[in-house]
This record gives sequence, C-alpha cells and structure tokens, in this order.
Amino acid sequence: MRTALNFAVLLLALGLCESLQRGYVGEEPEPVAEPSKYGSLWPLPQKVQISDVSYKLSSSNFRIVDGKLSYADPSCSLLQDAYRRYFDYIFGLTRKHGPKSGRTGPSELTELQVWITSPDTECDGYPSLASDESYELSVQLPYAVLKAPKVWGVLHGRICLHVNSQNMNHEEMSYLSLETMAMNKFNVFHWHIVDDPSFPFMSKTFPQLSQKGAYHPYTHVYTPADVKKVIEFARVRGIRVIPEFDTPGHTQSWGKGQTDLLTPCYSGSKPSGTFGPVNPILNSTYDFMKQFFKEISTVFPDAYIHLGGDEVNFSCWKSNPDIQKFMTDHGFGQDFSKLESFYIQNLLDIVTTTNKGYMIWQEVFDNGVKLHPDTVVHVWIGGKSNEEMHNVTAAGYTTILSAPWYLDYVSYGQDWRRYYQVEPLGFNGTETQKKLVIGGEACLWGEYVDATNLSPRLWPRASAVAERLWSAMDVTDLGDAWNRLSPHRCRMVERGVPAEPLFVSYCPREYNGV
Repeated sequence: MRTALNFAVLLLALGLCESLQRGYVGEEPEPVAEPSKYGSLWPLPQKVQISDVSYKLSSSNFRIVDGKLSYADPSCSLLQDAYRRYFDYIFGLTRKHGPKSGRTGPSELTELQVWITSPDTECDGYPSLASDESYELSVQLPYAVLKAPKVWGVLHGRICLHVNSQNMNHEEMSYLSLETMAMNKFNVFHWHIVDDPSFPFMSKTFPQLSQKGAYHPYTHVYTPADVKKVIEFARVRGIRVIPEFDTPGHTQSWGKGQTDLLTPCYSGSKPSGTFGPVNPILNSTYDFMKQFFKEISTVFPDAYIHLGGDEVNFSCWKSNPDIQKFMTDHGFGQDFSKLESFYIQNLLDIVTTTNKGYMIWQEVFDNGVKLHPDTVVHVWIGGKSNEEMHNVTAAGYTTILSAPWYLDYVSYGQDWRRYYQVEPLGFNGTETQKKLVIGGEACLWGEYVDATNLSPRLWPRASAVAERLWSAMDVTDLGDAWNRLSPHRCRMVERGVPAEPLFVSYCPREYNGV
C-alpha cells in the first residue's frame, strides 16, 4: 500500500500538445449501481473503517469548533473561514428555509472538534511539496474529532464528513474549478497562463506583453489583483498554484509586445516576416528573462515555477543566417537540440538566482540539459511513458506523470475507467526510483474548451484521476468505483457543478435540491 501521491495536479491551459494514443470503447454493459461498503466517499482515503450506524446532522444543533487540545485557536482565519464555508456547504439551503426541529435526537451528531496536533500549524503559510496533508477523522456520539498535524490535513479531512450533505449554498461557487478541485482533493493547480495565441498575464515590469499580446488588453487579462485572488482562493483550500511560462517555443504572443525577443524566420536569403521561437543568441533575450522571472518569483509564492521547454520547432532557427553562424562558432554543427539546450541552461541559471525550483517538460531532460538535483521532470508524451519514467527516475530526478490523463482527448464511452486503471508506479524500476514519483497530473488544454464546456469536460473524468493519485494502490475495483463515483457526480451537480453523467443514469431528487 502506498501513501498518497502528494502532487495531484490539475492543469488548465491553452496550448498545443502531441497527440496521445487513445482507444475507443465499444459496446458496454449498463453499470448496476449498488451501495458500496464505503458509501459515496470519493476519493477514498488511505484507510477507512465504516460503521453500519448512521448519524443525523441538523443546522440548529451542529457546530464546528477548535478542539480543546488543538494548537490552533480562533486567530487562525484559514480554519475559521473553512468552518463557516463547510457549514454552509452542509446546511446552506436548509438553514435558509429554516430547520424543522431544534431538538437533539438520540442519534444526532452535534459537534465536529478540530485538533491541530503540531505547534507549527502553518495557518498563515502556503501549501508546499513538503506539506503534511494527513488527517484522522473519527465519529462517535455525540461528536466527531478531526485530527491533523497541520491545517492542510484539516482542509482535506473535513471533505469526508460532509460527503452525503445535501442542499448546498451556491454563493461561494465563483472560481468554480478551484472549488471543485478541493472537493476532489486535487492539491496543485498548474496554471499554464500564457501560450502562442494570447499573453493574458499582466506584468508590471513589462506591461506591453499583455497590452499587445492578450486577446484584449482590458477584458481578457489577469490583473495583479486577479492573480493574487486566485492564489489566496486556492491557499485557503489547501491548493498550490504553480504557474507555467513556457519557452522557447509557444511564445508567439510574447513577441507582439517584446521587440527582438523572437527569432526572425527567413525564406531563402530574406526575412519572411514571420517569427519562430525565442531568439537564443542575443544577450537582450537573457536580460529580459532575468527581469521577467524576477517579477514572477515575487508574484507566485510557490517554491516551483514550470518553465516548459516542450515542442520547439527548429525550422525557423535553421533558416536564420545569424543562428547558423552562432551554431558554427559554438561547435553545435547542425544539431539544433544543442542550441535549445544552450538556451534552457541559461534560463535555468537565471531562475535559480530567484531561489525558485523549477519543473520542465520531459524534452528538456531528453535533450541532455544539465539539471539541478531538485528539478521536477514532467512526463507527458504518450506511447512510451513507462520507459520515460524509468529513465528519469534512474537519473535520480523526481517526476510527475500526465501522459495517460489528457482530458481534452474525448473518446466514446466511459473513458473515466481508462484513467482510473492507470498505475503511475507501473513502470520497471526499483523502490528507490518509484519513491521519486511525487504524483500525477490531469491535463485539460484549451483549444476546444472555454467557460461554456470547461466543467462538464473536466468532471467527473478528472475525479477518476484524483482517486488514482490519492487512494491506496490496491483500490482498483471498477464496480465499486462506479458505485461511489456516480453519487459523487450527483453531489457535484447539486453544488452547482455541471458534471457530465458517467453513463445512462439519473440523480435522485435530493441531489437536485428538491
């Protein structure tokens, strides 16, 4: 049995990706929904002991409080806000219309006591790769006790208490995707914030990047206040925010606002008027990157930045006579992967001066760039991902896996089952190698996704990935998964999330707020 992989990531992005292998599901037997011995818990905790006894909760009698032995107190606003938020999740509409009775029954649970067991509660901090997210929830009349070393465990553990709650208050469902991530215990938001089509990030140092590179300079940008709000919204739900600024490819929007940043392409002996990747031979390129990533390191508090490095098209570099001369002068011959490595190495050195760690797509590792020991290599290319996982971990690098979980690829049938059956530690390697796998990531790229179809495309398909990464390795029963995921999907629908159905089915009346 493994501990939970502590890097359950959701990537929301606009970008271009290599096509992955995808299978089509043929005729499928209709699933039969039967009660699971675990009720509707999703994702399943590492260890669960279920009683046959059910307890009632009423808004007039139930409360969430700090335990007497807890190291946290009412000054911990993160927990106090969480208590109020989850009380509303459980009782929102019931409280609005008034409770039926104020009397406590014999099988009624009246209190959830929250105990933080470590003096360093991390109430005012940010979740990190090293965060302790463990918790223990026990229920015995007349109260329940939720124990966790840090506040992050509490934020995950209280989900288990209200998994059967009904009639939620929808007032806090702005930032719907982050809220739903918390419901499914995803703990990292990988924010691929810029790409070829648009540069919506509003930089204070280089404001012209969004002014000229965004779809619209005022209505389609992320202001500093927007970014700060997203980070804080995520923090109080135990979610890290890791930004990605992908270079040297995927940078067409950057060039609209930053002169001479991109490589001029040539047609024969003359410039074609088009541009390729970042120009790696100019000192001005690295001066720009120093200033830009210095700003990024202050805006985003997480210890890591994703630097991309994938899908670099060499054709423009090959056409440019200045690039060709640089290649000759540096002994690179015609191996343009060496030029890419030259650029990436300089960029990594720049980011290191900001005291940030970095994540990179697997091509950077594949091309032999010298990486720092704490680099996280992101394996995303399908087909030979197990071989790549072996190679990366054999070289001693930590890694996350996303290759099997690209949710923008839609196939007929219940593709959630395919996502659920992936074993991220199924590659050939030693136990030492497998300990270097710190988690996985469900990716949703935005070529065909916007606000109109984001949630149904994500949920509950991403929920299947969440359980695979959060739960024990031996939790693999598809039938039991269906019996828990189906009501979990209805629970999301009840809370205002337009999650698509798993199969032909319906949500009971209580899940529609009726």
